Amino acid sequence: MMDAKTEVQARQGGDGDGSGWIVLEGVHFVRSKMDILSDITWRLEPGEHWVVLGANGSGKTTLLLLLAGYLWPTRGSVTVLGHRFGTVDLRVVRRRIGWVGSFLQEQVPPQQKPLDLIVGGKFASIGVFEKPLPEDYRKAEHLAHVMGCASVLTSPYGVLSQGEKQRILIARALMADPQLLILDEPCSGLDLVARERLLETVDGMGRTPSGPTLVLVTHHLEEIMPVFSHVLLLKDGRCAACGPKRNVLTAANLQAAFGVPLRVSCDGGRYWARMG
Repeated sequence: MMDAKTEVQARQGGDGDGSGWIVLEGVHFVRSKMDILSDITWRLEPGEHWVVLGANGSGKTTLLLLLAGYLWPTRGSVTVLGHRFGTVDLRVVRRRIGWVGSFLQEQVPPQQKPLDLIVGGKFASIGVFEKPLPEDYRKAEHLAHVMGCASVLTSPYGVLSQGEKQRILIARALMADPQLLILDEPCSGLDLVARERLLETVDGMGRTPSGPTLVLVTHHLEEIMPVFSHVLLLKDGRCAACGPKRNVLTAANLQAAFGVPLRVSCDGGRYWARMG
């Protein structure tokens, strides 16, 4: 019997042009003559789940937009799901990338019906512009049930709580059975209880052998659930540290990245930082 990582590799391997699963090589991104990202080299292997960690303005969201093909590097190369950008139709690749975060949430009309929003994830669209099948709606309802948001499917999106919105957006992201799921600060605006419930859901997704590769962006150590295996630490658009979680989440690395004295502790597989 295959272990979890081997099963994921078998499901994900053999795709694309053989240039790697997810690889950024020597990536630079310049906007208005300012270096936003500088010399980022990053490789994600099947079965790994990564966190992109850094202070505000360190380049985290820009990196994600490059990863999803919404921005193009000034220099360097990007390979996602085995396809090197520039050699493939990005619209096809994006359908296999789920995204949850403010970048998407800001585009959802307040009157949008949550069920249609979830179904639209099959077509990588906000709302439904292609004719869904009856089984698409059944799948959307199932995903809403799994995410614990089935009770709000008849309410307009604009009246939902922040936690309900995030759960709807995760259900939407899962609609197309993505191979990469990007979570851009998904806990932003959530209270303590809603945050912990959402993080437990994310942790469960990461433990599903057939689930997608997870990339979580955050600037809070306590949001890094045990399922995440690796961390890319950014400072001022550069890689400050990169590798297995236990090697990156040290007081020395975090002090250098955030610019303040920090003490780091680990309890129950989760990390915590305290100033001083």
